Amino acid sequence: METQEEKLRGLVAQIGRPFEEAMEETKHRQDYLVKPPGSLGRLEDISAKVAGITGKVKTPIRKFAVAVMCADNGVVEEGIASAPQSVTLAQTINFTRRLTGVGTMAKHFNIPLLVIDVGVAMPIPESLYTENMLDKNGEIPREIVNRRLANGTQNLAKGPAMTREDAVKAILVGIEAAKAIKDSGVDAFGVGEMGIGNTTTSSAVLCALTKIPAEDAVGRGGGLKDEGLKKKISIVREASKKCIEEGYDVLDILAHVGGYDICAMAGAFLGAGIYRMPVVVDGVISIVSALAAKAIAPGITDFMFASHKSKETGYEVAMESLGLYPLFDLRMRLGEGSGCPIAFNILETASSIICEMATFEEGEINDDYMTEIREKNLFT
Repeated sequence: METQEEKLRGLVAQIGRPFEEAMEETKHRQDYLVKPPGSLGRLEDISAKVAGITGKVKTPIRKFAVAVMCADNGVVEEGIASAPQSVTLAQTINFTRRLTGVGTMAKHFNIPLLVIDVGVAMPIPESLYTENMLDKNGEIPREIVNRRLANGTQNLAKGPAMTREDAVKAILVGIEAAKAIKDSGVDAFGVGEMGIGNTTTSSAVLCALTKIPAEDAVGRGGGLKDEGLKKKISIVREASKKCIEEGYDVLDILAHVGGYDICAMAGAFLGAGIYRMPVVVDGVISIVSALAAKAIAPGITDFMFASHKSKETGYEVAMESLGLYPLFDLRMRLGEGSGCPIAFNILETASSIICEMATFEEGEINDDYMTEIREKNLFT
């Protein structure tokens, strides 16, 4: 009988490389659109990257979704969070009411949220739950999807946060979510989270993966005071040090110092590669999850787009490790997936240009004057 880890390895093996020919054709078309070559900057880069994902020069990107992974973290009992654990429960419910940051944006742009309970500690009313990732109409449900593995993780300051098996199960939840999003007809999606204490878990994962000092990864989160910050740094330092000294692989790192939300988010990023969809990375917790996904499948960054430049400590280290660049900087640090709806508009703009903008020939404009400019690369 196939184990959960064998199932994960089989799914990850399906992640392919970019369609290089489609990327080159897209770049060529960009150079012949009615504009100076390269004048639309990163929008041109985006359309080429999307072509590498889909294998098509013209890929309409019109329908979006955000997967929000919700879970609690046992380490909060150490006093390293500024908000009480009850906020995880309240906000998980408020996502469905569209009352949170990303919820408000989703309501404004008519973007569905796939809200998943992977390990919220406090009980959620049964009336708010569904067991299905898609409703009877094949759409993303308004309810919270029940994939709860436990009532939060264990305290990573005292031992492993979860078992390796549960880490794998949470990753598979994320992959399941990506498939559901694909099946619903979505063109691109983003990945967000909710979980009090997850700036501690994400910092520990980041330190374990990159070996940077805890001081360079740990911030105040939602507003931690000096004493709490000092303790948070110490916890992250000791927990990540053990992972490094023991030579843990990424699954063991996630099990020892991660969270169910981070594991599920990593799975969603892997799912983007498995099902060949553009996926948007949100803030620091999202990007650490993306980094964990890269440790599992190095080529997964070919499917990722970073939304905003987060102000959270450790973000730039994670971004550099991923080799991505943020699409914008609004000094945001909320999380939840709140950067994703804004990034979707940029992806949609890039898609509209490559799909709808005319070439010189199509626009019946003589472009002889562009020959020397193109040949001598005078537009860079």
